[in-house]
Amino acid sequence: MSREFTVADSVAEAFPQLRIHLIAVERLRNGEEWPKAAAAMDELEADAAEGNWTALDAEDPRIATWHAAYRSFGTNPKRMRPSVEALQRRLGKGARLPRITPAVDAYNLVSVRFGVPAGAFDLSMLEARVDIRHAVEGDAFTPLGEPEVREHPKPGEVVYAQGGEVLTRHWNYRDADATKVTASSTTAVFLLDSVGEEAHEAVDAAAERLKELLSEGATVADHKVIDDGTRSVNLGTEGPQGQ
Repeated sequence: MSREFTVADSVAEAFPQLRIHLIAVERLRNGEEWPKAAAAMDELEADAAEGNWTALDAEDPRIATWHAAYRSFGTNPKRMRPSVEALQRRLGKGARLPRITPAVDAYNLVSVRFGVPAGAFDLSMLEARVDIRHAVEGDAFTPLGEPEVREHPKPGEVVYAQGGEVLTRHWNYRDADATKVTASSTTAVFLLDSVGEEAHEAVDAAAERLKELLSEGATVADHKVIDDGTRSVNLGTEGPQGQ
């Protein structure tokens, strides 16, 4: 099966330095233990507890570029923080990160280590095309962990969406419930975002590290990059087409 991921012209024009890595996996064993990934998480938490790791401040380009991006589409990044900043602040305060499933833990780990936002969708829950675009009237969103809630993003907010169904709010602030990666997911696509050239080296390195972690409990089937020169990619796996 394959999925098309496309950046709308308006988003590409507003963020000409964007770079997004998309990594598809199949044969995902997300209900099992991944000892190497767990050990890497333990090491990160130990580094935080011992003062060998500290959260990036708001002046770091990897955070500052996201603050500027959020403000450009009307989101206050002090109230709704980019996912990478929220995770880093959480680790900085308590020297702990949430343990959810191995695959989710892996992308959270990479996000914090490299200072770039990361997320994932269950591929079987995606339609044929996902757009990274500005929200419009009529779009709807059901937040992760709140399946009874329906939100309507403000027009102009950057979102991942399939049709009128929004999959992420404020670009990477929060994911949708229906497309979350769970212990029973067997295929998934992992996303690492950057909007500034200053973060390109970090997001490229993060993608390679994430593939290493994922290989413990899945088969990496495809890896594509969206940037200003490539606004649409087809991401494929061998599994059956989801509905």
